Amino acid sequence: MTMPETSETTADTAGVEVLRPHAEDAFADELTALAAADDRPRPARWRLSPWAVATYLLGGTLPDGTVITPKYVGPRRIIEVAVTTLATDRALLLLGVPGTAKTWVSEHLAAAVSGDSTLLVQGTAGTPEEAIRYGWNYASLLAHGPSRDALVSSPVMRAMAEGMTARVEELTRIPADVQDSLITILSEKTLPVPELGQEIQAVRGFNVIATANDRDRGINDLSSALRRRFNTVVLPLPATAEAEVDIVSRRVDQIGRSLDLPGGLEGIAEIRRVVTVFRELRDGVTADGRTKIKSPSGTLSTAEAISVVTNGLALAAHFGDGVLRPGDVASGILGAVVRDPATDRVIWQEYVETVVRERDGWKDFYRACREVGA
Repeated sequence: MTMPETSETTADTAGVEVLRPHAEDAFADELTALAAADDRPRPARWRLSPWAVATYLLGGTLPDGTVITPKYVGPRRIIEVAVTTLATDRALLLLGVPGTAKTWVSEHLAAAVSGDSTLLVQGTAGTPEEAIRYGWNYASLLAHGPSRDALVSSPVMRAMAEGMTARVEELTRIPADVQDSLITILSEKTLPVPELGQEIQAVRGFNVIATANDRDRGINDLSSALRRRFNTVVLPLPATAEAEVDIVSRRVDQIGRSLDLPGGLEGIAEIRRVVTVFRELRDGVTADGRTKIKSPSGTLSTAEAISVVTNGLALAAHFGDGVLRPGDVASGILGAVVRDPATDRVIWQEYVETVVRERDGWKDFYRACREVGA
């Protein structure tokens, strides 16, 4: 399996406005300012100290007035524990339900610690062992036999050799036998290459951040041997509606700027409405605690709320007056809620008629929901 080097990928996109820059590129100014102001001890090969990494994730204002935007809105202690884990020889497992920013946090941690978030293994049911260990350039292998030149490094192998942070996304989606190829890497900090009679030893600075989904435990459970090699940090859903509104607003604004969409903050009322609907259906009770409601089969995560609002902004920009309105988000909410047409549609219609219809100031939203659900 051949994998392009990062430098080639960068060269291909040099001078081109990419759709989604890597974290280290999108927030390069903040990382540079933090590095300049950071006078605290740094672990081997870290670009920033643990304090500066946490500040990059959580936000703050530097002595020179530079504002560091929050990348994660949630309990500070969670980020502190995650950063501290990476400063030890323990790997980090970010665990949580869908939409709790596991991938987002993983990417920004790698960017702040190593300056490179691209050493990534994307977990799927088809992820082979070569994606974690190494592969071969088969033309060179057939022509000259096993050699170091014929070896194709995986992202994990490169991270070991260079003392950087590797990322493994959706670990529980990877087949169990492939997952277990991490055990020796995490416990012995070596990667045997028996074909060459050699091994790759991890240099200081190497670590692994993995993410896993709570809802995926029934697919490929982690073995107890592998789980023991990780320090697990659980990322919760936003504790309050205001926190979730803040998260959605910030991400929608960032995505909107990259897509030349209207500012998300102008539609804050609709963002608040989407978050309220998602939280109530997710929790099975209205915000005031007075009415119990049925929850649909979907997760209705913060990430899905961001998607609904972003799509609504695109509708407003291209087919409306540029202002986010109830009709722009109603269809997106319907699509997010009704995953199982047999049961979810009934739950949604009941929610619209018993909660949305009776809520003050929601008449326009009620009409929009009735129109898209007809």
